[in-house]
Amino acid sequence: GEGYYDAADITEILAGQPAGSAVPVTALLHWYGPGQGRAAGVPGLLVRLTVDYDDGRRDVLTSGPGWSGGEAPYRQSGYRNDEGDPVEHLDGQAASSLDLAEDLPAAVVTGRHPSSDFPRLHPRRTTLAGEFVAPRQFLTADDGTMVADFGQVLPARPEVDFLDGVPGRTVMLRAGYTLRPDGRVDAGKTSSQNTDMSFPYTQTSGPQQFRASVHLGFRYLELPGVEAAEVSRMGALTVHGSHPGEGSFSSSDPVLDAVFGLLRDSALYGVQEQFVDTPTREKGQFLADAANISYATMALFGEHAYTAQALREFAWSARRYWTSSSEKGRYNAVYPNGDGKRDIPDFSLMLPEWAEEYHLRTGDLALVRELLPHLRDTADYVLRYVPAEGPTAGLVTTLGGGSGPYLHGIVDWPAPGRFGYDMECAARTTVNAQAYSALVSTARLCSAAGDESAAVAYAVAARTLANAIRARLRVEGVMVDGLHPDGTPSPHASQHATSFPLSLGITGPEYAAADACRIAGMGMRQGPMTVHRLVRALLAVGLTDAVLDLLTGKDQPGWARLLGRGATFTWEAWDLEDGTDYSQSHAWSASVVKEILEHLLGIRYSAPGGTEVLIEPPLCRLEHARGSVPVGNGYVRANWRRRGGLVELECTGPAGTTATGRLPAGTYGLKGPGTLSDQGADAAVVVSAGEDGHQAGATRDFRVHTGTWTFTPA
Repeated sequence: GEGYYDAADITEILAGQPAGSAVPVTALLHWYGPGQGRAAGVPGLLVRLTVDYDDGRRDVLTSGPGWSGGEAPYRQSGYRNDEGDPVEHLDGQAASSLDLAEDLPAAVVTGRHPSSDFPRLHPRRTTLAGEFVAPRQFLTADDGTMVADFGQVLPARPEVDFLDGVPGRTVMLRAGYTLRPDGRVDAGKTSSQNTDMSFPYTQTSGPQQFRASVHLGFRYLELPGVEAAEVSRMGALTVHGSHPGEGSFSSSDPVLDAVFGLLRDSALYGVQEQFVDTPTREKGQFLADAANISYATMALFGEHAYTAQALREFAWSARRYWTSSSEKGRYNAVYPNGDGKRDIPDFSLMLPEWAEEYHLRTGDLALVRELLPHLRDTADYVLRYVPAEGPTAGLVTTLGGGSGPYLHGIVDWPAPGRFGYDMECAARTTVNAQAYSALVSTARLCSAAGDESAAVAYAVAARTLANAIRARLRVEGVMVDGLHPDGTPSPHASQHATSFPLSLGITGPEYAAADACRIAGMGMRQGPMTVHRLVRALLAVGLTDAVLDLLTGKDQPGWARLLGRGATFTWEAWDLEDGTDYSQSHAWSASVVKEILEHLLGIRYSAPGGTEVLIEPPLCRLEHARGSVPVGNGYVRANWRRRGGLVELECTGPAGTTATGRLPAGTYGLKGPGTLSDQGADAAVVVSAGEDGHQAGATRDFRVHTGTWTFTPA
């Protein structure tokens, strides 16, 4: 139902052509039908080529009658999995004998644009990047098979140059995540994400090149039956989104730095043409995956284009499928996609908070206004499921939508990541907390867009719901998983039930410290999909060392244990269960990149677009940290080191960004490019809460402007 157009300057390709010579225009298109991340439709080509000559003449050439088209030398060789991806089989013999001038029949013309096959198009504002990478090392399996090890999981297209070929011989290149004990690529269900990761290639005679048209995520590539002497070049072309820049982070903790590297790579490689579930099994844009990855890419790479594209596309899904009065406010769980209308209710509730984060990062009110009708529908959708009376009165109850394991909400995924959450609850604590988030984010965005009456209405509804959560879902001082249909509270008090309200500011101040200490003592009891809620909850009460425990603990589920198991890309679940197809290239837990930069480095936005930021070195066991965060016009940098009870800080801001430095109260020497604007000793001294909820000390705020400033404890 929607499509994009792209543009390119091809002048350099034409440079050096003899005057008056005919230049053929040829395109190789890849099309493999509807599936996850791919809408239904038909293959085709729409081209407008504009040629400007030195003498002022202009030619405009368009696709249409006179063009030819036909099938390229690829054959389908079964399907990779049940997501509809065919196995790509390149036939080198057919390729070598193909004469583009004579072998292709006239193209089928469907009419002028726009047509039923080509709807009116939108400009594509996202761009792909990638580079050729060579294997880190070559291995030899027990049976002599050559195996290339790229050192990490990469989304890439394999490439092999053969010095000579055996005509008609089919080489079965196979990619994979892990190796069997005998050194061959492990093609088992769990190891391969239940995906046929083969790339069959039929050779022709003489020197030749194999180039895959599609990418998969993989670390290893084997060439059974091929001797090393037959190959002149072997590697892969990586495929990932192109972003404006990149921030940085390093610290006194080498494990934390390694975890950050894992998160950074996962966030980068979790985006191709769109945010993806995984670059191997389901190359689709799931809403929760997209939101989580977006939190990381916006914070670290200054990425906005993919996020804007995704927000628009999910809004398009609402316009396309969820238009009845009983369904408004919902979005597709995956979009674009070929399986039509399908939702996961608590995924829909994530969109307003995600849109608010986009606004904070960009200041883009135009997109906010475009999205607001849908966000308001989502807020109203929530309120339709709050009964005024009955056993669960005042709480969101049996939120409509979903089916099977997604009925009324998913809570966490895969199922082991729920850690025993009581799915029998009709009024779930997680859903109610997310409903509050949808209401309060919509209220704030309405206010930003100038609709104060709607802002007040949604803010009042959010406050009312928060009061009901606090009153009805806390039992004997502890947040429980929810209420059963008859109004009885769940006997289970999961980490989710406490972290969700605490992370969103719902939890009353009289319970916040005790709740945080309780969930900190539980270790990691949330899945990768919702782990950012747990991290935010602990940071909300200042338990920064507990967050460091989650990030660096090797003896519990989490990123450090993944590194210990050889992971180079975050997983869909903390553990791979034999017999499942859990993904080993799943970027959704990279979401906590945002929290690392904001609270461990200590740089966070305090005004839309990054025109104002707060730099606050954390109270924690780290001795030092340094790094940078992208803002609209450059980077804000911080480099801090602990000096007893005080902190030495060097910070840099670009033109147009004002920073507030928040340091432990004390006497500091100052070096900078101008005068310091001190907010005043009385006004600037505030009390921050320690891990035990008592006074940890005073802090002092300083406003600094463009340039580099150094605060040195006296």
